[in-house]
Amino acid sequence: MSERLDVRKTYKLYVGGSFPRSESGRTYEVVSADGAFLANAAQGSRKDARDAVRAARAAQPGWAGATAYNRGQVLYRVAELLEGRRAQFVADVAAGEGLRTARAEAAVDAAIDRWVWYAGWADKVAQVAGNANPVAGPYFNLSSPEPTGVVAVVAPQRSSLLGLVSVIAPVILTGNTAVVISSQDRPLPAITLGEVLATSDVPGGVVNVLTGKTAELAPVLASHMDVNAIDLAGAVEADGVTWGELEALAADTVKRVRRPPTDTEPTWLTDASLNQVLAFVETKTVWHPKGT
Repeated sequence: MSERLDVRKTYKLYVGGSFPRSESGRTYEVVSADGAFLANAAQGSRKDARDAVRAARAAQPGWAGATAYNRGQVLYRVAELLEGRRAQFVADVAAGEGLRTARAEAAVDAAIDRWVWYAGWADKVAQVAGNANPVAGPYFNLSSPEPTGVVAVVAPQRSSLLGLVSVIAPVILTGNTAVVISSQDRPLPAITLGEVLATSDVPGGVVNVLTGKTAELAPVLASHMDVNAIDLAGAVEADGVTWGELEALAADTVKRVRRPPTDTEPTWLTDASLNQVLAFVETKTVWHPKGT
């Protein structure tokens, strides 16, 4: 009796709530930490990146228009689904990062807990970051945070799930939409997260996941005129690209840039941070006369 062969997947991109192949038709092999073949992943192109930005822009007004409480509920639902697929995430993280099962389980649990932590902030950010400002005159002066818009994210390269969650959740909870370049060599947790998002209550286009070569995709997003901000968390680890080059490209279109963490800063990996959320909001200030 012949031995059964595993059914190997060819993973696709996650754009606009759907799973398209790369328009280029390219794929690349994903291997484990010890070099064993795991799967084929779509190698996204410049056009795929532009399509993802278009999908993110189309989804942004509706997502921002949802109540903060509802966005928190939606994010919590993602955590529920992450918990339900915990075993698959553990297997992906263990294979990709070369971790023993216990350490992979700890990383997945931390990622789920972090998603819950950020979900809880959705309806609290405005109270913490907003303010009633004292002014010298007969006016009310109120400041409140609003989403920046479409945010490009270069995900951490080595921390394929915890790092990924740590840069996606704080971006979308305030009403931004995201275009995410996954870890180039360890993309499976990002692809599986796309499957989770597709079966959750997150509207299509709120999160778009691209797999492929970071050096090919990141400059496109950094220079794209319809991207409002970029998080360079994973740029220092990526091959063939430097965060300084990406920051220069972003400056041409006046983007907000979150630089990669340095040794003197708390990193996304050690703890969740409200600063990650506030990095991608704008402060809107309203004046209103008193007594009328």
